[in-house]
Amino acid sequence: MRAMVLDKPRQPLQLRDIEKPRPAKSQLLVRIATCAVCRTDLHVVDGELPDPKLPLIPGHQIVGYVEEIGPDIPSSFAIGDRVGIPWLAWTDGECVYCRSNRENLCDRARFTGYTIDGGYAEFGVADARFCFHLPDRYDDVEVAPLLCAGLIGYRSYRKTGDARRLGLYGFGNAAHLIAQIALYEGRDLFVFTRPGDMETQQSVKTLGARWAGGSDEMPPEKLDAAIIFASVGPLVPAALRALAKGGIVVCGGIHMSDIPSFPYADLWEERTITSVANLTRRDGEEFFAIAPRVPIKTKTETFPLEQANTALDRFRAGKLSGTAVLITGRKDNHGLRG
Repeated sequence: MRAMVLDKPRQPLQLRDIEKPRPAKSQLLVRIATCAVCRTDLHVVDGELPDPKLPLIPGHQIVGYVEEIGPDIPSSFAIGDRVGIPWLAWTDGECVYCRSNRENLCDRARFTGYTIDGGYAEFGVADARFCFHLPDRYDDVEVAPLLCAGLIGYRSYRKTGDARRLGLYGFGNAAHLIAQIALYEGRDLFVFTRPGDMETQQSVKTLGARWAGGSDEMPPEKLDAAIIFASVGPLVPAALRALAKGGIVVCGGIHMSDIPSFPYADLWEERTITSVANLTRRDGEEFFAIAPRVPIKTKTETFPLEQANTALDRFRAGKLSGTAVLITGRKDNHGLRG
């Protein structure tokens, strides 16, 4: 099979013809149709996340079709089923975190496209317990970005509780998806972009945001919660200053630059800062139930598998018009719909 392989961080991926994997116990062999490109892929490729499996096939927003079923697979999967394969690939099910419904914090967890091979390939294997059935409303390209930007964004969003005035710092893939849920649920949305990015600010106002401005501005009223999707540490104290009493700042990324010091007065009055790590299967089930009801719409830009480096370069440079999605299957067999 063809695959794009990372031999060493900070080097381009290499197109290789490698042996097709075989499913082991509890695994599905999946013929991959699409794989969306995530900012976490950039962190892995650019060497900002430690100790990746090397050589590595990146990618963790995978849409594909079950081709072979390994032993001990639950009856909910059959040959030909469409499945989504997310970032969280495996947990031990035995540790204190797994036994307390916090499997996203499992110390032995494995991650797709980071500690095990991912979706920049024509085939992949995945633990069936961590695969999702996907809503029929979406075709293979549309649904791919929901498998990380959507899932991690949703977990970040749920950590804000019932906050009415919600701020989003950074308006990339995750924020665009979660903004749609927030508006669907009647939240007042305040969006912070790069200073001077008038085009994005106008587009989010058209989407339904109550206010949009630069990240160097204060909103017209205090926020009950803020989610930081940009990996920029200085946004944390900026968001704290925009919070009402008892508000929460949720850091929604796996990697962030250092957070500068700030006066205790900005945290006082029971304001909270929290991070989001990975996701749970329950997050995925809830998200894929609500997504088609909104319905969440994705913006995508497609690339053939062999142009994965181009997609990553354009993402790194901020030159994408939507989420980059790799068409990983061949034209006659990848099953794209819509």
